[in-house]
Amino acid sequence: MAVAAVPVMALNVLGWAATLGTGYVYTPAGLPDVPATLVAAFGSLDERIAADTGKALDADHRRLSRAWSRLSPKGRFIVVDQTHNRLVVKEDDSVLLFTICSAGSGLVLRDTAGSQEWVFDTPRGRFEVLSKIRNPVWRKPDWAFVEEGLPIPADPSERFEYGVLGEYALNLGDGYLIHGTLYERLLGRAVTHGCIRLGRDDLRAVYAMAPVGTPVFIF
Repeated sequence: MAVAAVPVMALNVLGWAATLGTGYVYTPAGLPDVPATLVAAFGSLDERIAADTGKALDADHRRLSRAWSRLSPKGRFIVVDQTHNRLVVKEDDSVLLFTICSAGSGLVLRDTAGSQEWVFDTPRGRFEVLSKIRNPVWRKPDWAFVEEGLPIPADPSERFEYGVLGEYALNLGDGYLIHGTLYERLLGRAVTHGCIRLGRDDLRAVYAMAPVGTPVFIF
């Protein structure tokens, strides 16, 4: 036999009617009263915990500040953020120059024979300005000819190219430079073969600001 559905409201009414004449009174369950002395005690405890937490945070801040003071570079230094293609020249905590640059593309080049490959990354870490060069000349490596689809020359004199690195270059070692570019419209993008490129005016400023020995931090 099919059972007819009973509306929820009707069930509530039936439940209420069933209590009539029983002598029982149904009331919602509630929390027991908490003594005032206990409420005061817990309130005082919360205040003490908050105060202790504030003291701990202050102590942590002072400890971190001391650690940062010991570890942060002193004097003049250069920071290169290759993720966002930004270069900063700082003197202690003061920013002397903040500008866009271009760092390594991260692309991989292989020759047609597949015997060699080059990864165009900018290395990360601490470096320093080893030397400063006016009117730098680019000695084209093998990958530059492979990239252009040209044969690698046997004559070393055919490797030299003038005017493509800008007016100045700061040598960081292992063939990596901070130098200029013919393609300033691409600054701010990761497009280089590993060097750091700057626009003409920024390159002039960095060249003037950074003597040999200036630390360079790349991350």
